[in-house]
Amino acid sequence: MSSAISIMKKFVFFRTILALFFCVSMVAGCTSTHKTIVGEVPYEFTFPKDFLWGAATSSHQVEGNNTNNDWWEWEQTRLPRARSGQACDQWNRFEEDFKLAQALGHTAHRFSIEWSRIEPQEGQWDSSALEHYGQVIRSLRSKGIEPIVTLHHFTLPLWLAHQGGWLSEKTPELFARYVQKVTEALGSDVHYWMTLNEPGVYVYKAYVIGDWPPGVKSPEQAFKVFKNLLLGHVLAYEKIKEAYTRKGWKEPMVGIAQSVLIFRACSDRSLRDRVAARFRHWMFNHLFVQALVRGRAYCLGLFSIHLPKAKTLDFIGLNYYTRDFVLHHGYGFPGILGQACTATVELDRHTGKDNFLSWEIYPKGLHTFLRDFSRYELPLLVSENGLGTDDDTERSEFIIEHLKAVAFAMEEGAPVIGYLYWSLLDNYEWAEGFVPRFGLIGVNYTTQERTVRDSAKKFEEIIRSGKLRF
Repeated sequence: MSSAISIMKKFVFFRTILALFFCVSMVAGCTSTHKTIVGEVPYEFTFPKDFLWGAATSSHQVEGNNTNNDWWEWEQTRLPRARSGQACDQWNRFEEDFKLAQALGHTAHRFSIEWSRIEPQEGQWDSSALEHYGQVIRSLRSKGIEPIVTLHHFTLPLWLAHQGGWLSEKTPELFARYVQKVTEALGSDVHYWMTLNEPGVYVYKAYVIGDWPPGVKSPEQAFKVFKNLLLGHVLAYEKIKEAYTRKGWKEPMVGIAQSVLIFRACSDRSLRDRVAARFRHWMFNHLFVQALVRGRAYCLGLFSIHLPKAKTLDFIGLNYYTRDFVLHHGYGFPGILGQACTATVELDRHTGKDNFLSWEIYPKGLHTFLRDFSRYELPLLVSENGLGTDDDTERSEFIIEHLKAVAFAMEEGAPVIGYLYWSLLDNYEWAEGFVPRFGLIGVNYTTQERTVRDSAKKFEEIIRSGKLRF
């Protein structure tokens, strides 16, 4: 009997390995994760006249006093030295901040709606909060700035979090109901909607490694949340489209903000490291988008998800910052995703400088992803790209080098419609608190004084000329 059990275990083990190799080899997006396409770079690149230039923020990171969501609750017990508090007080200062963005030549601004303000209790709607966001949108419009609205940027109302959040089967419908309410109230002045920000990051941080609320470490629950986020997007997409049709408004563009990272094997000589890097590339960078395009997501032996509708993306937002090196860490889940390794594993590795958060500065990766995601034949928006640093000269260089990557990709045919720097302001950076400084505009958190940095002015020069010289 024990011999039969041993044989069965070996069979299951090899079946799992075969399934993983099948996914890595056959699913689009699992080719080399660190190649870039080289070619002639133009001496001067001219961006289209309707190119979207600007910056991004999110509600909890800048508004301040979002006391009714799960992140605020998490901060009080888990992050005693990194509480958001007043943040940038943008709930009260948005007009001042948008005037600065206008003066810097911005033509677009991405921000998020705080669900916990719109629906403070289940089924109860705050009309004053909806009116506030209406004022935010009208303020942007009056300054010639295109509003790009994110509907979920990591935070959940407390009442929903206490019901299980995205783990609950009810949440996709509740999210769609909230989206419908917001769309009907604000949609007449909005063309670009992003339903979700970085769903893969949310699942990984909150349900795989447990660093974010609710602090769960469960592969089974992670897959369930992943599925519910997919369904939530599809239902929200339909609600937005239906509202615009019913109101007779011009058809909107609906997408997501997808976090993308270059993943490279810790050792190019290790087959296991290469498999882990490729599998992580597919899981983190492509799986969610592929599922929304195809209406399904599957990997033999691991999961199978079928959505009620395919092709629920009108554009794709890409949030790009860095690349990671991946070390094989087992054949189960999440071990198959690998773990981060240090840059000293291979002495001949050539890496760029690190930012304040020890993220490598790797502009070529943005070019790689803009080419890579062109396969979906959808408009691409760089929805986040930024540097946390106290060296503003380094920030200027970062922006220029990444814009070169954008220009290079566009020259090769990538359908890029805009570039949004992260962030307009120094802000609350989640578990890292207020220490990282990402802003084009510096913030004194004691006085709330704003200071426009030189990097913002250099960015402005590119925006106003519409040209990038190499």
